[in-house]
Amino acid sequence: MYIFNTLSQFCSLSPKVTGRYSGGLPIPKSLFFLFILAFIVVSCRRYHTQQPVQDTPLPERQKIEEVLLRVNQQFVEEDDMEIEKFIGCKGWQMQSTGSGLRYMIYEHGRGEKTVEGKLVTLAYTVSLLDSTVCYSSGLSGLKKFRLGQGVAERGLEEGVLLMCVGDKARMIMPPHLAHGLTGDGDRIPPRAIILYDIELLNLE
Repeated sequence: MYIFNTLSQFCSLSPKVTGRYSGGLPIPKSLFFLFILAFIVVSCRRYHTQQPVQDTPLPERQKIEEVLLRVNQQFVEEDDMEIEKFIGCKGWQMQSTGSGLRYMIYEHGRGEKTVEGKLVTLAYTVSLLDSTVCYSSGLSGLKKFRLGQGVAERGLEEGVLLMCVGDKARMIMPPHLAHGLTGDGDRIPPRAIILYDIELLNLE
């Protein structure tokens, strides 16, 4: 179905057009209306013409995509404002990457620099911006994964690649670098910005 494919693209757009509205809180009514409008346009056409959704004319598809892009852009702006406000309240000096990851290495180790393909071992705590702890190595054990294989969150992999063994760092990840529109189905809610506090213990 065309609308399904469009929404799939919507969920996986580049950082410049992807975002979240405040840590799992409801989407504002104005943005929700835009979503509904896109579905109504397609549904009404299908009902009245019995035409398959994938055959929707190009101009109509473009209109739907424009609506979704506008919603995404609004999410990006909301994300950036919330993250910057949070950082300001904490008084942290964080750097930002082109993807939207914010990070700070607050304690430097003297170990080997990470590279893709290496197996890393981390002590970690992952929480929401309201300080709710979602997971931690103290409760779930150390996190181990091989860099570059897409096993961990995009933001975590990106951040760990900036570290050396022994470093301690904080990383703030917007949803497109974490668990996206749906959350993780457990403790991380939909469209959640998450905060990782990690120590890189080992590199193999």
